Amino acid sequence: MALIALAADKGAPGVTTAATALGAVWPRPVLLAECDPSGGDLVYRLPGMDGSVLNPSRGLLSLGATARRGLRPEQVYEHTQKLVGGLDVLTGLTNGEQAAGLTWLWGPLGRALAALPQADVLADLGRLGGHPQMNELIAEAELTLLFTRPSLDHVAHLRERLMLITGQVGVVVISDPRSYRGSIDEVRRIVAATSKEVAFVAGLAYDPKGAELLRGQWGGRLDRSLLIRTARELAGRLAARVAPGRTPAPGRTSPPAGDAPRPRTGGLSR
Repeated sequence: MALIALAADKGAPGVTTAATALGAVWPRPVLLAECDPSGGDLVYRLPGMDGSVLNPSRGLLSLGATARRGLRPEQVYEHTQKLVGGLDVLTGLTNGEQAAGLTWLWGPLGRALAALPQADVLADLGRLGGHPQMNELIAEAELTLLFTRPSLDHVAHLRERLMLITGQVGVVVISDPRSYRGSIDEVRRIVAATSKEVAFVAGLAYDPKGAELLRGQWGGRLDRSLLIRTARELAGRLAARVAPGRTPAPGRTSPPAGDAPRPRTGGLSR
């Protein structure tokens, strides 16, 4: 189906939270793949389907150990786990040192993820810049999403990164709900002044309480949080862009009230 790469330049302003939220409300089967060479932290953030701790030895590291003679798409699910709620996840490396022995992996991994027949893939790449070999994975993505905060320094780094990314690129602004539309419009204006063609500029709410709900540390209704409401809107837009043949009817960027899909993760009380 489709591989979408999610990344940031200066820092990583909520990329993993955004990727998890999008995966939780994605309108089709989806796999969340932690592909940050600096190390992932989903194994520490979220419990598995049965409430137990995820296995840190099962994921990208175990996949890499079996893929040196070739990586086929059907091998990927042999190394995935399910988060509470049912979201399939390929957990990442546990530390950056492990990436030193896997510099060969990113291109084959990108090709395998892009060729998965049964699910879209959201690949969390974290912060770009320190690992140029990640460009091999990005080259296989149908769309790359660059996340930014609406501050001067973050947007300046975003403009520089846009010039280095090939292929179709979208920008997502992590914005305070109090200035949500204005922040998105301002970043859109700045991006439009660059020579790089950007497919779209969209937003995702900066919602710490929603992020804690997603981690399972708050009770309450996760699907009513600003994070999930804006993630559902963004997920519908992205799904329509990368696979127009399997989209909802025109004008429906998300399910109407009453039949919205239950998030595939989070919402626990502890």
